[in-house]
Amino acid sequence: MARILNIISSPRGEQSNSIKLANAVIDRLREKEPASFVKVKDLTRNPFPHLEEVHLNAFFTPAEKYTDENRAAIQHSNQAIQEIMDADILVIGAPMYNFGISSTLKAWIDHITRAGITFKYTPEGPVGLITGKKAYVAVTTGGIYSSGDYKSFDFVTPYLKMALGFIGITDVTFIRGEGFAVSAVQETALDTAIDSIVV
Repeated sequence: MARILNIISSPRGEQSNSIKLANAVIDRLREKEPASFVKVKDLTRNPFPHLEEVHLNAFFTPAEKYTDENRAAIQHSNQAIQEIMDADILVIGAPMYNFGISSTLKAWIDHITRAGITFKYTPEGPVGLITGKKAYVAVTTGGIYSSGDYKSFDFVTPYLKMALGFIGITDVTFIRGEGFAVSAVQETALDTAIDSIVV
């Protein structure tokens, strides 16, 4: 049985192409392992706070010295990291907003990237501490960014590959749904993306 953590970062609900594509990935995974358990983490319904001084103070305070303020500030981070640790597979929906990821997804990443917890510094450089996980990222875009004139404008896939790899999740597959705002392909964009899914 696989434990799947589904990270939603689009606020568009049933109209969201990234949610539809991520759900299609999960359907394929469950075809292979019907007993798989799916936990949904909707970052738009329960958004993580953007990092402030109180969070950073908590991150760099030893647990035995926590104040009540530290405990309150760090609870989101601790919970998110534990959810990742408990999962075998992450399925992340990542719509492109202004060439990058949504601020809700960025806030989640900020809370799960913690020195000494999800990565550590060594003489050879940083080492990720979350290992043995597989991630699928459902990237949806209005334009075409996998090739052509706008390829260099895609800051979603390289950033997520780096950010996930930095904490140790290096087995990452990107599934692209492209051209949702391009008249020539928008009607078939989702079906084309779903057909490309390999798990």
